[in-house]
Amino acid sequence: MAEQQLSFEKPIVELKNKISELKAFTAEKEIDLSGEIEKLEERLEQLEKDIYGNLNPWERVQIARHNKRPTTLDYIKRIFTDFIELHGDRLYGDDQAIVGGIARFEGLPVTIIGHQRGKDTKENIKRNFGMPHPEGYRKALRLMKQADKFNRPIICFIDTKGADPGIESEERGQSEAIARNLIEMSGLRVPVVCIVIGEGGSGGALALGVGDRIFMLENSTYSVISPEGAAALLWKDSSLAKRAAETMKITAPDLLELGLIDGMVQEVRGGAHRDVDQQAHEIAETLSQSLQELVGIEPETLVKKRYEKFKNIGEINHVSDIIVMK
Repeated sequence: MAEQQLSFEKPIVELKNKISELKAFTAEKEIDLSGEIEKLEERLEQLEKDIYGNLNPWERVQIARHNKRPTTLDYIKRIFTDFIELHGDRLYGDDQAIVGGIARFEGLPVTIIGHQRGKDTKENIKRNFGMPHPEGYRKALRLMKQADKFNRPIICFIDTKGADPGIESEERGQSEAIARNLIEMSGLRVPVVCIVIGEGGSGGALALGVGDRIFMLENSTYSVISPEGAAALLWKDSSLAKRAAETMKITAPDLLELGLIDGMVQEVRGGAHRDVDQQAHEIAETLSQSLQELVGIEPETLVKKRYEKFKNIGEINHVSDIIVMK
C-alpha cells in the first residue's frame, strides 16, 4: 500500500522532491551543488519544525489515521520479548480485532492486550478494521483475569474507531461485553497501564482504558464520537469534521490540559510512522517509569487509587463553575 500523503504536508513533500531531483542531477552531470543542497535541507528542517510543531486538531486526527501508523503488533515485537499470543474468549470464538498474550518487559512478566488494525485491505477485512466484536472484549477480559490471578501487570494499547456496530455484535451482547470490562478493570488487583497509540473511539476504546496510568501518543485522539459523527449530529453536515475536531478537545495536548490523561508520549516528528523503532523506544521509556511506580503497591491501595482517579474525572470544585439549567 502506497504511503498516504496528507494535504498539510504538501510543501514538505515538494521540497523533498526538489532536493532529490537536485541530488540526482548533480550525480548525473557530476556538478558540485552541495552548497545549494545544504541550504535546501536547512530550509526543509525549518519547514518541518514549523508545520509539525504547530499542528491543529484536525491535522492530528489525520496523522492518527495515517495508513502507515504503527499498530499494537508493531510495538509488541519492538518493546517486548518472549511474546506468546493467546486466542479466543472460551464462549464464542476468536476476534482478530483484539490481540493479546503474555510476554516479558525488561524481564518482568506482563500481559499485553491491544486493538489491531490491518495494514492493507485484506488484513483490515480479517481484523474488521480494528473494530472489536463482543468476543474480542471477552477475550481481553479473560486475559486480564488471568493476569490478575498470576500477578502480572497489564499493558493495553488502544487504537480503534469504535466497537463493531453491526446487528450480529449487538445480538451477541456488545454493550454488555463493554460494560463488563469497565466493571472488571476497575477492580483488577494488578497495575494497568493504557496507551492510546492511534484513535481512541468511544466505548470501543474505553473497554480497554480503565487503567492506573493512561497515556496518549502526541498525535493520537480519544473521543466519544468521531469528528465526522459529531459534525453530522451538531450541524447536519459531516464535511464540517475539521470544525468539530477543534471544538471537541480530542487531542493529546487537550486531554492532558483537562487532566483526563496522565501524560503524553512524545511522537517522532511527522508521526510515529516516520520512525517506528524510535517511537517504540519512547513508549518503552514511559512503560518502564510507570511500572516502576506501580509495581509493589498493595493491591487494595491500587484499586482504591484507581477508583478515586476515575471518580474525580469531571468533578467541579467551584460553585461559580456550576451551570444551573432553568
